[in-house]
Amino acid sequence: MNSQIISSVVKKLIMSISGAFLILFISFHMTMNIVALFSVEAYNALCEFLGANWYALAGTLVLAGGVAIHVIMALWLTITNRIARGNLRYAVTRQEPGVSWASKNRRVLGFVILGGLLLHLYNFWFHMQFTEIIGRHENAFGFSPSDGGALIQYWFSQPLFVVLYLIWFAAIWLHLTHGFWSMFQSVGWANAKWYPRLKWIANIYATLIIAGFAAVAIIFYIKSLCS
Repeated sequence: MNSQIISSVVKKLIMSISGAFLILFISFHMTMNIVALFSVEAYNALCEFLGANWYALAGTLVLAGGVAIHVIMALWLTITNRIARGNLRYAVTRQEPGVSWASKNRRVLGFVILGGLLLHLYNFWFHMQFTEIIGRHENAFGFSPSDGGALIQYWFSQPLFVVLYLIWFAAIWLHLTHGFWSMFQSVGWANAKWYPRLKWIANIYATLIIAGFAAVAIIFYIKSLCS
């Protein structure tokens, strides 16, 4: 096995590991968000627990590193594979109709996901943990940095932001349905027996996760119309 092949395998492995880490994070994030549907007070208690504490800040740095590694590896793989194989994209052993669009448009999805991430960081992290880090007791809206429930109610009472978030969630869903089984493929599990099973698991998992995120946006918007 020559050095180029080894290098490609290592890059895909790093991409898979960082992707698995991010999958675990969004699973936790969705579970936390669902709490807000049942009790805003309980959600705010979680926000306070995950404020500008040393363990929360350490987790934020680790998460930022995971995102950075995932993005850098994605760009590196795209560039090196285009150089090596022209217009062919990296690594699929089989091409299935259900994942063809997501597979062929990973770059477009990546830009949409990054754009949504920047919006989300401004709407929430900037007005919560960052506000607390710089020593302020209120954010620009007059809320406590730990009052995440108030921010959810504020942003998701506006149709524009509900639509933007739903577009972001749809892009993440497409990325997850492809990325989940591709992650296992990169470590050698994409054989004829496991491929359909992994694809089925990916679709179920991604749908549950994104449905949870979308439910928060939609339900809080409906609540704003009824208030």
